[in-house]
Amino acid sequence: MSRELKEKSIRWLLTGVAFVSLLSLACIMLFLFMEGLPLFADYPLWDFLTGHLWYPTSEPPEFGIFPLIMGSLAVTILASCIAVPLGIMTAAYLAEIAASRTRRIVKPFVELLAALPSVVIGFFGMVIVAPFLQDWFGADTGLNLLNAALMLAFMSVPTICSVAEDALFAVPRTLREASLALGATRWETLIRVVIPSALSGIGTAVMLGMSRAIGETMVVLMVAGGAAIIPLSIFDPVRPMPASIAAVATGIWASQAAVIITASIGSSRHFR
Repeated sequence: MSRELKEKSIRWLLTGVAFVSLLSLACIMLFLFMEGLPLFADYPLWDFLTGHLWYPTSEPPEFGIFPLIMGSLAVTILASCIAVPLGIMTAAYLAEIAASRTRRIVKPFVELLAALPSVVIGFFGMVIVAPFLQDWFGADTGLNLLNAALMLAFMSVPTICSVAEDALFAVPRTLREASLALGATRWETLIRVVIPSALSGIGTAVMLGMSRAIGETMVVLMVAGGAAIIPLSIFDPVRPMPASIAAVATGIWASQAAVIITASIGSSRHFR
């Protein structure tokens, strides 16, 4: 097989894999859309988007998701304001300032933080952070917007730091040397040369970190407070959309499990 034919085969293979991935995501979105579409036959779309009440089990049910959207946006924005500067500054320190020995020790530790389970982080937020916020800031409850943002930022910082550090480290050394040779300080070189050169990689790092914060379910379910209200303060409890999805799914699974257990008990008694 010629080299040109091999390259074409690999190109078509990669194209097919990418197409299958995009097709899978499109099918998932289409399935979710088709499953949710019958709701709007009886419930107006405008009331669904702008309603302030979320009581899906009441009679009649209320499906206003506006507080859920605002809660998700508030948690994501606050978590971004905390995680993005910390992640990028940590990456800049590891890539440009820290000694090679320090970098070899700190970077694996930062990457290990990304492997912590969501339940562990949520439990830490409930047991440690929530009482601290309630006692020191006089909040009505420690399970609030600030707690959720802190835990999501804690989860996002390792991802942002790791990817951004790789992007900064990949900047050619010749650019740094040229900047220093022209009389720039190390700080000016970092701000005006290295970071702009790695801006695309840093943007990727921020998007990856925030995508985890936006879609995180267990942490916000445990520490956000679970109140479907529009937050007016960082100490107000909120209920982001992933937490609502998890709560509804957990209720459905619990009811199905109860039905199965009841049926199993009834069957065992019948055979006896």
